[in-house]
Amino acid sequence: MGGSETAPDRPGRPLVRKFDQRLNKLIATIYPDERRRPGYSRLAKEISEKTGGTISGTYLWELATGKKRNVTLEQLDVLAEFFGVPPEYFLNDEAAERIDAQLALAVALRDAKVRNLALRAEGLSPASLDALIVMVNEARKVQNLSPIDDDDTGTKAPPGGR
Repeated sequence: MGGSETAPDRPGRPLVRKFDQRLNKLIATIYPDERRRPGYSRLAKEISEKTGGTISGTYLWELATGKKRNVTLEQLDVLAEFFGVPPEYFLNDEAAERIDAQLALAVALRDAKVRNLALRAEGLSPASLDALIVMVNEARKVQNLSPIDDDDTGTKAPPGGR
């Protein structure tokens, strides 16, 4: 394999296939505006400043693009510390799903109107909350947004609704 090729996706190695996707998701979560997102060199510098660990911009780019998949435990720990996730996020599907749900909530709560809606719903009866969920789901349909699975209420998106 040449130096510029991406490592092949091997069916028996899902961990290495998902590492770059998870790293990119974390970068996008921390820096949602692509135009203001730092380059890999600047991001590596921020990681070093915050954690005291070292990682080069080039190596970070290689991990994020899947060109390198041999992250060391030390670098895994530095990345996890910087992004505020446990190292298991990169290694375990269940941990990643749980943390992704938490990240999605954190991202949604960045919007003042979403926070306002959530705060106004505090104290409503379970029936009123269920009615609000139905209204929000219908509004998402009208705007052609994907349904949200919500395990906490037992309300599920319809099968094939995504």
